[in-house]
Amino acid sequence: MTTDNNAKAYWTATLGLLTKVLVVWFLVSYGAGILFAPQLNNISLGGYPLGFWFAQQGSIYVFIALIFYYAHKMGQIDRKFGMQED
Repeated sequence: MTTDNNAKAYWTATLGLLTKVLVVWFLVSYGAGILFAPQLNNISLGGYPLGFWFAQQGSIYVFIALIFYYAHKMGQIDRKFGMQED
């Protein structure tokens, strides 16, 4: 029974992290690049409208940061629940 509770808690934590990462991914790719682009275009970054910059460059930087964040947090979750790969 303890193993089932541990597995359930592990998957709850994993899915919670995945949900957070996907929400940020959606907000940056769809939100900043499409939905909020007209408002963001009032701000310039490097001579380009910010909405355009997010759609072309900023989203890539955020996605790379999300990969490292996810790997780090997933490692913490794995260690917490004894699922780490050694």
